[in-house]
Amino acid sequence: MMKRIAIYIVLMVACAFPALAQHNISIKGHATGASGRRVEILKYTDQISKYEVVVDSSTIDADGNFALRLYTNYPMLVSMRIDNYSQSFYVEPAKSYEVEIPQFDWNLDETRNVFLDPEPLPLLFQNIKPDDINLKIDSIDRVIARFIDENRVFFDQKFHPSVYYFDSLATLLNKLCPDSDNDFVNRYKVYQLAELKYNFKFDSRKNLINKYIKNQPILYYDENYMSLFSSLFAYSISKGTKDISVYRLAHWVYNLDLDTYIDSLGTDPLLRHEQVRELAALQALQESYYNFRYYDASMVVKMIEKIAQRTKFPEHKNIAQNILAGFNRYVDEESKTDIFSTALPDVNKQTVSLASLKGKWIYIAFVRAGESASLAELETMAHLKDKVMSENKDVEFVTIDCNREFQKMFHFLKNSKHGNRYNWTWLHFDGNYDLLRHFRVTAFPWFVLVDPDGKIPYDITPAPSTGFLLNAPWQKRPDEESSTNPLFRR
Repeated sequence: MMKRIAIYIVLMVACAFPALAQHNISIKGHATGASGRRVEILKYTDQISKYEVVVDSSTIDADGNFALRLYTNYPMLVSMRIDNYSQSFYVEPAKSYEVEIPQFDWNLDETRNVFLDPEPLPLLFQNIKPDDINLKIDSIDRVIARFIDENRVFFDQKFHPSVYYFDSLATLLNKLCPDSDNDFVNRYKVYQLAELKYNFKFDSRKNLINKYIKNQPILYYDENYMSLFSSLFAYSISKGTKDISVYRLAHWVYNLDLDTYIDSLGTDPLLRHEQVRELAALQALQESYYNFRYYDASMVVKMIEKIAQRTKFPEHKNIAQNILAGFNRYVDEESKTDIFSTALPDVNKQTVSLASLKGKWIYIAFVRAGESASLAELETMAHLKDKVMSENKDVEFVTIDCNREFQKMFHFLKNSKHGNRYNWTWLHFDGNYDLLRHFRVTAFPWFVLVDPDGKIPYDITPAPSTGFLLNAPWQKRPDEESSTNPLFRR
């Protein structure tokens, strides 16, 4: 009776505090000189879409301390991120971690493009045990990297690669890093070797699929397996197969003929299995979205939506939805940017919301005031502003300054010789890195056009120096003037 009461109490607590039941990993840390900054833990939702989500976040307190929690029932790769800096590591269920972030130059991204040349976030793990999977995986990676570097001529595709040296690598790895009681680490070693064997062309894709994928369950939960799956099927379909040309694939996509698309892939013996075929098709469609030479992106989205609606495999539904979420602006026709919910300080430190600009064309420039590349584009905008505004009253220029220090924008506009030329809406990004990531800002200056419906018509909006402002979508077209100009009536 007492046992039943105890179980009942545990269940009541879990129901009353569901968050407590959803965390079995804790991370405590200390970051020197980082108080007030936001620290996040991220993970991939799956290894096909590679869609990254924030699992937990915390603000570093005045003493530099922070705490994060997350849940997993299997070893998982996560990333810790502060501002534009991140570092990846593995976590295991029911474990606690202590990390130290030493003194770090948080302003490094103002002198170097850390998007193209990333700077890892320095992480020092405290009280780590010898059997930790990060240490074991690091040992495997070191052995592989050192062996390939010392014998690189025998792995170089410009010469005649030697499978003998690959076999020597496998023997050495098994000797220095023997199998342990941790299945995840053992799988990591097996699938890493298989992926290397394929990348160095020491074995065929067919043989590897027959060995590691055919007639075996799909290990969706295992990042190592899914990484190998992704590598073996990468671009094997979307660029056309031996029996199906890319033009036929594009035709089926354009006509939303999902049945023919999926069924035709079954002519490949490696794709006879229904579950493998559909997963490979999802990966192929994701690749096709970015191949604008052959595929219509909007139709690719609809094909993936069809799979999400019709699949009988729950994992595929989730992967399809994650792929669509990764496409961001093309998830559905009602998708809106979050620029209208953004409130940022202007040059007078007055909070400004862009919600008042709904219904207008908004040409947003992400810049760093004072930098030569940004200044050149701002000069072009200032030169053309009067012309653009006089021809269309529904166009607004918005510049978001991304210097860490607010004063740089203030002095540029208030104290510089030509600051009064840039007389349009100026805002400071105010440490809102989520906004930069949402608009995929990877360099400065960076431009985004938002149309009156709140949508973004361009993946990469042209800069003013390209002449874009003189021939932008807000310019009236002949077909738009047909209702008022008799010369254009049909």
